[in-house]
Amino acid sequence: MRLRRHAWPLVALALAVAYPLAARALGQEFYVGFASRVLIMALFASSLNLLVGMGGMVSLGHAAFYGAGAYVVGIAATEWPAGLGAQALAAWPLAMAVSGALALAIGAVCLRTRGVYFIMITLAFAQMIYYVFVSLKAYGGDDGLSLAKRSTLPGLDLGSDTAFYYTVLVIFAAALVALARLGGSRFGAALGGIRDNEARMESLGFPTYRFKLAAFAIGGALAGLAGALMANQNAFVSPNMMHWEQSGVALVMVILGGLGRLWGGFAGAALYLALEELLSGFTGHWQIVLGAVLLLVVFFAPRGIAGLFPGKP
Repeated sequence: MRLRRHAWPLVALALAVAYPLAARALGQEFYVGFASRVLIMALFASSLNLLVGMGGMVSLGHAAFYGAGAYVVGIAATEWPAGLGAQALAAWPLAMAVSGALALAIGAVCLRTRGVYFIMITLAFAQMIYYVFVSLKAYGGDDGLSLAKRSTLPGLDLGSDTAFYYTVLVIFAAALVALARLGGSRFGAALGGIRDNEARMESLGFPTYRFKLAAFAIGGALAGLAGALMANQNAFVSPNMMHWEQSGVALVMVILGGLGRLWGGFAGAALYLALEELLSGFTGHWQIVLGAVLLLVVFFAPRGIAGLFPGKP
């Protein structure tokens, strides 16, 4: 069983590495960019899964950190000296830092509430930030902000979809390893205990507020990194990236993939975007089919798609 559990990630990594080569051989280079988008959204969904699945914190404001990371890249490309603003080694870590700090500040307030009040206050903060960026005419306002080119990495041409795909793949794989280590650590065990019975964990002397706040900030930082990558993928940032609907999409991905499952974010993002890509060509109402799939998952695979495969949550 242990061998099978470790074999799945290795097989998935081998397939991911070979994917651009297969797409090029089949003359389907477009789907290399599509795969990059899947991985970026999987990172975004995984960052939310840290809050919802591991910590039991259902947030409808997670897109605020995703959009903040994207805007850091866009503003850096606009305001920083020529060349520096395009450096991924400067802009991407800054996107994580800004989004993490924003999550820390918002979480410090939101985490003093619980249940539906927590959901609503995270939604309120996200919408306030959304309207702030809508009003920033210097950075495009409601029309968004275009990037002249993708960020640069020494020795890599990220303007190439294949090079960008491999960069995103390495980042996503590193994030999954970090989340796996986090989930298996004492911090992860304590966070799971807080999710299951916060009152008992408090009675045992655990500082539950600080644990949840730390998880909230880490999730925000990862969402900011996903936003920075998506800004490069699209060469465009928009306040719509901060809208609560983006948080809803990520939450649907988490439910489809599996709450608390390490691979849940990837499985949910892959299914959601594949359905969108396949069905949107036939009908503009493809969400109806998505709703039916979501119902089937809830009824017949309550642990999500990732729960159908061996491995720990």
